[in-house]
Amino acid sequence: MREIEIIAAPSNLGLRPLRPGHTPGAWRAPEALRDAGLHTRLNPRLVHSLPRPVYELDAQPGTRIRNGHTIRRFSENLANTVQGVLANGNVPVVIGGDCSVLLGCLLGARRTGRCGLVHVDGHSDFFHPGNYNVTARLGSAAGMDLALATGRGESLLTQWKGVAGALVDDGDVVQIGERDELDSGYAYADIQQTKIRQVPVRHLKKIGILQCCEEVSARFSSRGLTRIWLHVDVDVLDQSVMPAVDSPGSPGLNFDELSALIKGLCQRLPVLGVDVTIYDPDLDPSGIHAKNLVSCLVGGLTDLANGRAMRNDDAISDRDRGDYDQR
Repeated sequence: MREIEIIAAPSNLGLRPLRPGHTPGAWRAPEALRDAGLHTRLNPRLVHSLPRPVYELDAQPGTRIRNGHTIRRFSENLANTVQGVLANGNVPVVIGGDCSVLLGCLLGARRTGRCGLVHVDGHSDFFHPGNYNVTARLGSAAGMDLALATGRGESLLTQWKGVAGALVDDGDVVQIGERDELDSGYAYADIQQTKIRQVPVRHLKKIGILQCCEEVSARFSSRGLTRIWLHVDVDVLDQSVMPAVDSPGSPGLNFDELSALIKGLCQRLPVLGVDVTIYDPDLDPSGIHAKNLVSCLVGGLTDLANGRAMRNDDAISDRDRGDYDQR
């Protein structure tokens, strides 16, 4: 019987400062979501808390990725924890933090075999040396996590002990939710020349959640994948309902749609673990977005484990009737 184990991964290492001297607040997300009721309602078997890494504003020697060496160490520690949860037959739910935590999640999963990836994100995070000038700016891993995971970028964050090649093959990735932002600096057209399957947010809304989940399931089945990691960046939500992220935008999903998408994917795919990233409590002083996000996640993750039951309270009824506070 699989049970959920929460891993708190309080990293902001992959984010750029929004202004001189600024330290991004996404590292506080695990604590804020816990206080908003996530642990109570998910009812995990265990909670693992990784120590917060030190965020550095200046470039580190030998890398053009912000906090690159620290991300490497944090990713290896996170991978060990993910691997341990999987070895116990349970489901790791990793609460970040920024999107760079995906690397540690995939590393932990890949040590024991091939693993596909569903990358739910308002951006493709495909920033790599092939599409930007590494000498002109310091790269931020939160905008390049998918590129790094597929083997594009510095060897510091693309080559890992115990894994031959990239953490995930292009053909084993489905990216869901990217906005049509080719002029925004966040979208990289070269992803369209890869074998990565994309479902942009406008297309997702056109075909609907159910058809999207069925198409993703068929894609992975055709490739013989029996292990899938699910990455959820909450900036896939429209900025009208989730402004508490570093790069909010529109169009995006509402809470009902994201909850239904997570639920549909978990029902149809062999999901072995999930990570949730980029919520920034510093941008949510009232905490209302944290509460809405908790209800969204609990509703979506209902079918992820078949062991210890979640505490429903009002989680499912909230989702079903769309009872989210939009203030």
